[in-house]
Amino acid sequence: MGFCSFLFFFVVVLLFSSSSVDACDRCPHRSKAAFFSSASALSSGACSYGSMATAFFAGHIAAAVPSIYKDGAGCGACFQVRCNNPTLCSTKGTTVMVTDLNMSNQTDLVLSSRAFRAMAKPVVGADTDLLRLGIVDIEYHRVPCNYGNKKMLNVRVEESSKKPYYLAIKLLYQGGQTEVVAIDIAQVGSSNWSYMTRSHGAVWVTDKVPTGSLQFRFVVTAGYDGKMIWSQKVLPANWDSGRTYDAGVQITDIAQEGCDPCDDHIWN
Repeated sequence: MGFCSFLFFFVVVLLFSSSSVDACDRCPHRSKAAFFSSASALSSGACSYGSMATAFFAGHIAAAVPSIYKDGAGCGACFQVRCNNPTLCSTKGTTVMVTDLNMSNQTDLVLSSRAFRAMAKPVVGADTDLLRLGIVDIEYHRVPCNYGNKKMLNVRVEESSKKPYYLAIKLLYQGGQTEVVAIDIAQVGSSNWSYMTRSHGAVWVTDKVPTGSLQFRFVVTAGYDGKMIWSQKVLPANWDSGRTYDAGVQITDIAQEGCDPCDDHIWN
């Protein structure tokens, strides 16, 4: 790693680590949640997943407040959410993936109706009664995203990409309990790395596109520090916009935030 790449890596991790001290995502938070009444709203989220959003976690997705969304770094994060009505709500709740930004000051999360109903007890009519409430008291905490042992991280090339001048990508099926805070790109076999920048939501871009097959390095927070995950061959030389490619790696790291000890076990 060259000095500039190392310095960029250090600064990114330092900034992220300092911001995560106040976040403590893994600790339970209390707030309120509402739900989307229209399925079309789920396909226009700020993370730019588009129509793919409704396929994640069987449609259990959510819009989250800025402190969770984190200028797009929180896109793809998973949270276990449960409501607090002892008559209608289960103790386990459901797990949702962040796909959108919620600017409401009344709720931390706005869930898909499917996820909202999944917080109910497995009793006939409980999910319908829960929907009738509209807004409910909840508690939530961050949990690892688990797509199964066989699911690898995917890289989707956005339609705005124009070879060889501009490349826009977004990451799909990102596992673990952490954020990707930087991405480097280079031609396969080359050590001439350049960095991509986050454009918006889950989309990363560069106007310095190497020729040939492309490799990536993903910088994530791991433990109390940062870590690079090297994907040695992701995009073929003839990559096309609108296509999704297997990165051949998966992120399994769990970031350890510098917050007070708390009950961070998975609810059952």
